[in-house]
Amino acid sequence: MKRIVLFLLTNIAVLALLSVVVFIVERVFGIRIGGGGYGALLVFSAIFGFGGALISLAMSKWIAKRTMGVRVIDQPANAAEQWLLATVARLAESAHVRMPEVGVFESPEMNAFATGARRDAALVAVSTGLLRGMTPSQIEAVLGHELSHVANGDMVTLTLLQGVLNTFVIFLARLIGNVVDRAVLRNERDEPGIGLFVTTMIAQIVLGVFASMIVAWFSRRREFRADRGGAQLAGRSNMIGALEALQHSQGGVPMPESMQAFGINTERSGGLMHLFMTHPPLAQRIAALRAA
Repeated sequence: MKRIVLFLLTNIAVLALLSVVVFIVERVFGIRIGGGGYGALLVFSAIFGFGGALISLAMSKWIAKRTMGVRVIDQPANAAEQWLLATVARLAESAHVRMPEVGVFESPEMNAFATGARRDAALVAVSTGLLRGMTPSQIEAVLGHELSHVANGDMVTLTLLQGVLNTFVIFLARLIGNVVDRAVLRNERDEPGIGLFVTTMIAQIVLGVFASMIVAWFSRRREFRADRGGAQLAGRSNMIGALEALQHSQGGVPMPESMQAFGINTERSGGLMHLFMTHPPLAQRIAALRAA
């Protein structure tokens, strides 16, 4: 889940910054960006929409390392790190991807993620909690799951999906902003009014929420596929065992709210929150593997 959350947060931040820049350019310099009809607005939206997604993808490894405090293993310091590097190398060869960077980050929660702009230049990182709480075969299955994400090109596919969604969010938000500015607030001046900026920003947030639902749905589908990939690389029983270990680790005191956004699974399956879950409930993932 970490790679999705970090990607989305970066994407939202880039879009917000671009919106502020556009407003300043239009307000201060009087240049109407995206003017010239719906066609020009759509092109403008696509450039900014895909630009934000591509920047997020390009920065994904750097942000993950800085945000999560990942220590990349260049030279193994002990037998456990040597085993981790060797296992990732073997699984990467089986998955037909180049050896990724391998890292460890401090966290009591069992967690792992993979990210990167290209399948042959990825980063795979695991938490200290996962290394302590799982057996070697279960850790191998988790690594297989993450390398399946890399082999399947999930980050690139997510970027393309996010770019399309960003395009329509920007396009529709600006249309709504123009309607409010001209028809509701009756701004008849050539330069855009403050109503356009405020309305566009609010519309982007609202539409962005619906776009996030689509991204979350896509992510849930890819998790099932990555589970199957992990089962193929490390054995179905090991993949099921790893998911069961995650399930048992969440059976006591729930994770703090500050950690839930980054957990491998939050188990929030009720009500509207289900629409924003990037991972299916662990029980569903285990059942899907057993039925495969």
